[in-house]
Amino acid sequence: MLIQLKQVLGTQQLTAIAELLKKAQFIDGKLSAGDVAAMVKNNQELAMNDPLTQQLNALVMTNLLRHKTYQRAALPLRIASPFYACYETGMEYGEHIDDPIMGGQDKYRSDIAITIFLNSPEEYEGGELVIQTPLGEQVIKYPAGDAVLYPASSRHRVAQVTQGKRQVAVTWVQSSVRDAEKRELLYQLSCAREKLLRKQPTETYTKQVDSAYINLVRRWSDV
Repeated sequence: MLIQLKQVLGTQQLTAIAELLKKAQFIDGKLSAGDVAAMVKNNQELAMNDPLTQQLNALVMTNLLRHKTYQRAALPLRIASPFYACYETGMEYGEHIDDPIMGGQDKYRSDIAITIFLNSPEEYEGGELVIQTPLGEQVIKYPAGDAVLYPASSRHRVAQVTQGKRQVAVTWVQSSVRDAEKRELLYQLSCAREKLLRKQPTETYTKQVDSAYINLVRRWSDV
């Protein structure tokens, strides 16, 4: 399941983030990569202990966590602090798959990956996020403020930036529903449930769909 999260960040948040990133000191992205990913990773990342991280998280994570589509699709149990990545001309991230278990002492399972686009696609050439799916390669280059949510089990890469600078925030989610197929079914059911509750809240079939969704979450949740 690959889902576009539209307008996670608005114009004011993006402007504030751009000003913070201008002050940021980036380090070699290989330092945060696993053994395999480090061989194909060529980008820069904001150090996790950089004082700007908290300010960036206050803008990025606050808006992501309250995004309704994110809540429905991810059914989040835990979410990681994001990495802020910069790809300048010539940089790329070769094909890889994310580590299944991440974190230091506070470990979590990476069920879902999320990339939030922090600058406009007109500001750089190349730099597409390419995700392998059962339907073939999906090439993602969304507007600033949008995000893409997809299974962390997918093989993916970031194409080489041939001009300009690509800036993103990347994070991972441990879902309360481990199985990706079940999450997709619940997401589809949730979308139908929301429309029914909004337009026909007193109908018997609306109540049946509502009950089915709630009790399937209860049955399939790891919590």
